[in-house]
Amino acid sequence: MREYVQMLLLLLSVSVFGQENDKEFNFQFENKDVLELLNEIEEEANVTVYLDEKWVVGKSYSGNFNNQTLDAILEEVFKETNLNFFKLNDTKIILTQNNIIYKDLPEGFFGKQEVDSIIENTNYTRISSNPVFSNIEASKKNSVTRTVRIGKENLANTKSSYTISGYAKTAEQGQPISNLSLILNEKNSGAVTNDDGFYELEVPMGTSILQTSSMGIEASTTRIIVFNDGELNFNLNESVEFLDEVIVEANAARNVEEALSGSTELVVEETKNIPLVLGERDVLKVATTLPGISTAGEGAAGFNVRGGSTDQNLILLDNAVIYNPSHFFGIFQALNPFTTKDLKILKGGIPAEYGGRLSSVFDITSKDANNEKFSGEAAVGPVTSNVALEIPVVKDKSGLLVGGRGTYSGWILRSLKDESLNNSKASFYDAIAKYTHVINDKNTVRAMGYYSDDAFSITSDSVYGYNNRLLSFQWDHQFNEKNTGSLIMANSNYKFNIGYEGNSDSNFDLGFAVEETEAKFKFTYLHNSAHKFDYGLSAKLYNVKPGNLEPNGSSSIVDSKMIPTEKAVEAALYVSDNFKVNDKLLIDVGVRYSMFATLGTADARIYEENMTKNDETLVETVSYDNNEVVETYGGPEVRLSARYFLGPDLSVKASYNSTYQYIHRLSNTTTISPIDTWKLSDNNIKPQKGRQVGLGFYKNLVGNQYEISLEGYYKEADNLLDFKVGSELLLNETIETETLQGDGQAYGIEFLIRKNSGKLNGWLGYTYSRSFLKLDSEFAEERVNNGEFFPTNYDKPHDFSAVLNYKLTKRYSLSANLSYQTGRPVTYPVARYNFNNSEYVVYSNRNEFRIPDYYRLDLGINIEGNHKIKKLAHSFWNISVYNVLGRNNPYSVFFVTENGELKAFQSSIFSIPVPTITYNFKF
Repeated sequence: MREYVQMLLLLLSVSVFGQENDKEFNFQFENKDVLELLNEIEEEANVTVYLDEKWVVGKSYSGNFNNQTLDAILEEVFKETNLNFFKLNDTKIILTQNNIIYKDLPEGFFGKQEVDSIIENTNYTRISSNPVFSNIEASKKNSVTRTVRIGKENLANTKSSYTISGYAKTAEQGQPISNLSLILNEKNSGAVTNDDGFYELEVPMGTSILQTSSMGIEASTTRIIVFNDGELNFNLNESVEFLDEVIVEANAARNVEEALSGSTELVVEETKNIPLVLGERDVLKVATTLPGISTAGEGAAGFNVRGGSTDQNLILLDNAVIYNPSHFFGIFQALNPFTTKDLKILKGGIPAEYGGRLSSVFDITSKDANNEKFSGEAAVGPVTSNVALEIPVVKDKSGLLVGGRGTYSGWILRSLKDESLNNSKASFYDAIAKYTHVINDKNTVRAMGYYSDDAFSITSDSVYGYNNRLLSFQWDHQFNEKNTGSLIMANSNYKFNIGYEGNSDSNFDLGFAVEETEAKFKFTYLHNSAHKFDYGLSAKLYNVKPGNLEPNGSSSIVDSKMIPTEKAVEAALYVSDNFKVNDKLLIDVGVRYSMFATLGTADARIYEENMTKNDETLVETVSYDNNEVVETYGGPEVRLSARYFLGPDLSVKASYNSTYQYIHRLSNTTTISPIDTWKLSDNNIKPQKGRQVGLGFYKNLVGNQYEISLEGYYKEADNLLDFKVGSELLLNETIETETLQGDGQAYGIEFLIRKNSGKLNGWLGYTYSRSFLKLDSEFAEERVNNGEFFPTNYDKPHDFSAVLNYKLTKRYSLSANLSYQTGRPVTYPVARYNFNNSEYVVYSNRNEFRIPDYYRLDLGINIEGNHKIKKLAHSFWNISVYNVLGRNNPYSVFFVTENGELKAFQSSIFSIPVPTITYNFKF
């Protein structure tokens, strides 16, 4: 055997014409080493084969040939390989990898397009056989680290492009790399990996350069030679200096390129520099600094997204619904920042995969454990401490992630000067465990368990508590290069309890619980470079225990009471197509059909039609046996998003969504309360329905260093739940007599400018939005504000946020967080009058006035340890001051009558600057 290089150079300088050789041969090969096989052919056919022996090392072939030509024999031998052969003449045969050697130059070889050479590690220059000869020069800055060949060239194939797909994982831990940017041929085109590290990309036939980049991951440059659809996986090293910026640069092009509008991804690691209350890293609080997402006030739990109520957000942790994602009245999140990987927020174009809520999806993903080596991270602060450990179980295959978090905040309450709080206490903790096992390249399983618990007592006689429990299992399977699928099982449980122990005989325990169990199958089919289909089905079982009251102690005279359990099933089918119409137009269209059924055992109360619901209008009560269907709802939900390129880095997007929501939060407070309950739709309470349209423009500047977006939306909703004045929600068997259902309307415009790199990075966001509710009825007791639209409790027209980080050096940085919001609506007393020797108060129309506006400035300094690789642990200090200006922002306004005079008061959460220092270390 001899090297083929000299002959290849000769081919580039002369025109060569092959000749046919019709001589026939007989061969019998039984598991024959290919190199030996070629030697045998050389001797028998009197030819010389030129190749690089590395191409056939370790390969063998079995087969019999009787009276076959040499061409036919070689075609069969190399059929399942990426090798082609070229007969230079009757005695010389040249093998090539992937490529075909042409005996005639392609039409248009001269003058049509300039040919650029590819810099190689060798001393010769190779010209691609791609007919358009569009090769890319690999710059010295991004030198090619490897060459990958997919398929082999075939003259009968007329396709000009192919689809490659695969997974990106970290080399050391084998964890999926999400949001990895893949840039093709140094142009503004490519792909971004999803949460599982999966991507798909259309590439031109022949040779291309594929670059990868992501914060915390070393960049790579790969030369790919593609002549067929195929698989290309990446195992990439983590970068040592990966904590310098707030935003992932790899996401920069995504906002312009993807079809979905109103979507945002936050990586938890990137939020560590943002100053927050008591030094607690909180990705959910960071989310509220983005346009379109707000809360009712400081320390308020829950989110109001694009004018929606707090129960209209689907919050998922590893596919399991978390009903209350906060600790201590919303001051802290109920997520360990060291075990949480990222947060995906969908508030505009919501994919057909998601359903059950009207406003948004908060999809939280926890980390996969390091399956290479033991590692961990911990933090110590003035109020809380966190720890997370990653433990390899089977090297390179499986790992266990465990995390714990607790508080010692009771000392804060006891240190306050208010004597009524001296006996108060507040504590919480949460724990998570996640096991990840990579069975092989095509199968991965994940199992997660999570538990959080809160207990607090502001008075000496009552103890409040609530907890979340989540379980989830996910099996990911790759059927082939075009088909992937996942089986998901999840269980969520949320409950609260109130324990009262006073000095009387009225001690009691009160409790509530909601539980749901879901099974879900979801699949992805990569039909071709133009169509990617997502489809699946899901089923969910609800069990709600609306309330139970039990006497506490033998001397208690409280009577036991239990509201009957509610049960229902929710199911859905969905399919969507991500359709690339052409290079400019991308459409994501889908439909989801959801179904809901309330089940027995139940007693359904039937009231007179078109009458207010009360005891006088009750017609009958119908009893249903276990699992007997009481009431059904359902219908199609349309999901449509489209993106059109107006320029290389400028796009316009439009979207339309319709959604159903079958479960409702019962609360007569503005913000989420630990004692809020949940109610399933039934024959008296209808499901909420929503429709949203959106339009937005997205622009990137200075090589994706800056992102600018402007989005507008309009929403309508039916059957929104509200309550009559003075309604009793706890332990109420006839809750439908206290509820009102009306129409909602919301609209707004959102502006965001984001700087992704450089010494100064961060974002500025502004939202103008309105949110209205209409409760109209022919009966006065069910009509609010004369049946006209009025502002909701969370209507805040102006919302401005600035999150900035300035790097002084590699180790030192300054950060700032500025927030401003219009005060939320309230109802004020406007007059008093006397009647029959009694004094009465006249209130304004509902939500006619507003509390004072809210603004706050936080400052922080961040100090990283040195970046030496060989050290026991990498440390990070955060010193910050929350509410630097000491603004006394009102949380609520209330009125008290003292000595016959009506006085107004306001309550605040943090009315003084709150300094804090937190130490983090990673090993």
